[in-house]
Amino acid sequence: MNVKQHIFLVEDDLSFGAVLKSYLELNDYEVTWVDNGRFAYERFKNGEFNICILDVMLPHTDGFTIAGQIRKTDANIPLVFLTAKTLKEDILKGYNVGADDYITKPFDTEVLLCKIKAILNRKGLENHSEKESYDIGIYRFFPKNRTIIHGNDHQNLSPKEAELLKLLCQNQNELLPRETALRKIWGEDGYFTTRSMDVFITKLRKYLSSDSNIEIKNIHGSGFILEVKNV
Repeated sequence: MNVKQHIFLVEDDLSFGAVLKSYLELNDYEVTWVDNGRFAYERFKNGEFNICILDVMLPHTDGFTIAGQIRKTDANIPLVFLTAKTLKEDILKGYNVGADDYITKPFDTEVLLCKIKAILNRKGLENHSEKESYDIGIYRFFPKNRTIIHGNDHQNLSPKEAELLKLLCQNQNELLPRETALRKIWGEDGYFTTRSMDVFITKLRKYLSSDSNIEIKNIHGSGFILEVKNV
């Protein structure tokens, strides 16, 4: 089962906020919505999130101020600003506080969804919540111990094998871009590292071969998908 990525949404327009929250949840995201800037940072500190979507014009505290507070707590979490403003100074201010994107209202929600996915992929999936274990068909994978367990059988993995399997699990039944895995694990995406990763993929397929409902698919030119069929 995929772990839903958690969006922190700050939007004071109650009607628009409710619609946007529902739309994102329909697209398989978990959403925490705050409609008052005064309470936003406290709510952020008490949760674990993968990306923030912040309206700029808010009562009591604007989105830029909230972003600055968030950056002191988490320097890497992606930030997307929503605003009706189109002034160059405001857009530059957003990027100066660390914005990953800046979207002016009104906007197409499908475009926002594509931007969210692109940003999370560009971040190399590093904002996924850490888990102690992952269920993969008949197997259970413990990334910290680098072990795959099925019944009494234990398979120990190398550090790179474990890191690659963790990325596949975090993106289960979805595409893991080849470049993302190469840069995160090997630090580059050259020819020899690409061939090296292909060897690790072959090994992982062997380790998981006792379950016919598991397949690591090679999507030519794009990456890999760890597909686990529900039975």
